[in-house]
Amino acid sequence: MTPDEFYMREALKEAHKAFDADEIPVGAVIVHNDKIIARAHNQIKLLKDPTAHAEMIALTQAASYLNNERLINTRAYVTIEPCAMCCGAFILSRIKYLVYGAPDPKTGACGSVFNIVNNKKLNHRIKVKKGILEEDCGSLLKEFFRKKREKKRERLSPSPH
Repeated sequence: MTPDEFYMREALKEAHKAFDADEIPVGAVIVHNDKIIARAHNQIKLLKDPTAHAEMIALTQAASYLNNERLINTRAYVTIEPCAMCCGAFILSRIKYLVYGAPDPKTGACGSVFNIVNNKKLNHRIKVKKGILEEDCGSLLKEFFRKKREKKRERLSPSPH
């Protein structure tokens, strides 16, 4: 197992916590000097906060751990391609390296919809590696949304009485 796979498995553990809490299953970890300094999962519903993405929570934890808003020489591992908000925050924090699992064709900001992390108009760019444990990351999301659709059909279908 490569280091990238190891840390992505840790991010997947966080995504499973979100899944179990009925949150969109996204997990993130941030690594500094080969040590996990932050780990988080989506908590949007729990906190009633549209910014409570796994990445945002992990950034706050990492900044607190390093006692610095600049996360120099850190790596972020996220189970799905981050959105524009999270990529903007990664740039502001000066994350050096971003690894993600599954692409997000609807809101991904590392090339799928936008490419914020490597926009030449911004003063910082992030090295990106994609597709690490992509199948595991993607299948968890697919399972989550499949169950959501199933529950919705059950609610909408007439009772058999």
